[in-house]
Amino acid sequence: MNLKDILMPLTVWKRASKEPFTIKDPLNDRPGAANYRGFHKNDFDKCIGCGSCEEICQNAAIDLVPVEGQEVTDGNSGLRPKIDYGRCCWCALCVDICPTGALTMSNHYTWVTDDPEDFRFVPGADETEWQEMAKGYKRDEKIQLIEFDRVDMEELAPEVRGKSFVEIVKGYNKEQAMKEAERCLECGLCIATCPAHMDIPAYIAAIREDDIENAFRILYETNPMPEICGRICTHKCETACALHNNGEPVAIRWLKRFIADQIPSSEYKKVLGTDDLIDKSLDKKIAIIGAGPAGISAAYYLAIMGYKIKIYEALPDSGGMTRYGIPEYRLPYDQINKDIDFVKSLGVEFQFNTRVGKDISLEELHKNYDAVFAGTGLHLGRKLPVKFLPGGDHEKVYAAADLLREFSLGNDIPVEKKIVVIGGGNVAMDITRTLARLQNIKFGKVDVTATSLESEDIMPADREEIVEAREEKATIDPGWGPKEIEIKNGKLKGLHVRKCLSVFDDEGRFNPKYDENKTKFFEADMIVESIGQGMDLSYISDDLKEKLKFDQRGRIVVNENFQSDVKWLFVGGDIIEGPDVIHGIANGHIAAKAIDSYLNKKK
Repeated sequence: MNLKDILMPLTVWKRASKEPFTIKDPLNDRPGAANYRGFHKNDFDKCIGCGSCEEICQNAAIDLVPVEGQEVTDGNSGLRPKIDYGRCCWCALCVDICPTGALTMSNHYTWVTDDPEDFRFVPGADETEWQEMAKGYKRDEKIQLIEFDRVDMEELAPEVRGKSFVEIVKGYNKEQAMKEAERCLECGLCIATCPAHMDIPAYIAAIREDDIENAFRILYETNPMPEICGRICTHKCETACALHNNGEPVAIRWLKRFIADQIPSSEYKKVLGTDDLIDKSLDKKIAIIGAGPAGISAAYYLAIMGYKIKIYEALPDSGGMTRYGIPEYRLPYDQINKDIDFVKSLGVEFQFNTRVGKDISLEELHKNYDAVFAGTGLHLGRKLPVKFLPGGDHEKVYAAADLLREFSLGNDIPVEKKIVVIGGGNVAMDITRTLARLQNIKFGKVDVTATSLESEDIMPADREEIVEAREEKATIDPGWGPKEIEIKNGKLKGLHVRKCLSVFDDEGRFNPKYDENKTKFFEADMIVESIGQGMDLSYISDDLKEKLKFDQRGRIVVNENFQSDVKWLFVGGDIIEGPDVIHGIANGHIAAKAIDSYLNKKK
């Protein structure tokens, strides 16, 4: 033993004069560190009930449960996480994975109770002393388990596509698709929002697993037009995506397209096994009016049930508004054909250039078929009455739907040097961008302006349509209401507009309000109105109309199975619900099952 060892105990006396550090009330006077992982908090205004926290928890300590006052909406399940602290290990993976940042942890760590059930609670629902605490653990914005940025897709540059109707978007390759598929949290919020209720997480998971054939089969369970939908679906599912709250949603539409693009049409029957599905013993026949998405969908599902199907179409080819209302730079005709040719291969017969009500009556169809499905769409171009838009009857004022249809038919359409388009929806953007291309080809210069009642933040057109239109040199000037078309000596001069203050009233009804003192004048040689499309029900005779019910908008009233009051007549698609492709597909699918039940006296 050396001298240092002998003197060491004596050194403690130097602390004898110091006051000892004592925590008199350790339960209340000892706060956790600022970043301590204490009890959970949940901001219900941010939480969407996606279930990512439940999925990632390795201890099964989290369950999603319904909570009073939390309603189910698009992109919000209405469920909230319930934490079981008997299982929780405070790893905070649930916080790290939360896509909205709603779930956090306080730095509070003491909780005394004699009821063990208290330790299974819903943070944010029950009042706690730590819910409003600012300190605690939060998701690190620099280190994230989620990739919020979407994988970009290659597309033609504006200067290249400005004089071309070649498809703009190139589509994902395998590497890009698998990387984008990895972003999916499999929360399922998209399923509820999709009108067809496609199993989106399942087909995205199949992409990750490199099982494209299985992904393709999943598509066809609820959607027999994946090439079309993969390009022009309104993709409401993406607005419900959990990642949409803090980043870019998963590219659900583009992934659907990727799957369909990988399967050649010659392999469809083999991959889907439709020859084994079809019941060839059925001898009942069904007539379908209209070869649009609703009619094609109904035909597909009825055909694989074994029914004999014939589609009557007024136009020269199939596809409805997807062919005769959407430009080829968005949806190439060969991709429409790929979807529909497969339906033809199942034995579905098409009779084109045949207008029901003129070339053959609806009553004749009823006589010759066991049931009829009508999906005739919204093909009539609409224009404002002259009393609301003086000058609207001028020969240089056109309806967008009519021009798009004529152009798709291969006919020349008028193109002037200065054009104004009235409307803010996707059809307005389609005609704007089509005319911009034609101006560029004809005059070498673009001078087309689209104006709408809606301000840009509430324009119904897809955001990408607006951005791409501007890239192609079109002018988008929203927030103006048409007042009068100026005509001098019989020549169209332009459009007078006034500032639109609001489009809808407090009850959500269309009731525009204007500032008449704030006006503008758009010079024009040609004006195109894109204010919606109308339906043509002239194929329904007066006698039959008396047996049907119609709502205030003039639409046929149907039940939840799209069956009308005339029991053999089923009606769906844009003339009932929409307008958009996916609603039509969903309507056709439901109606097909209902027709099968009707013909076989099933409930």
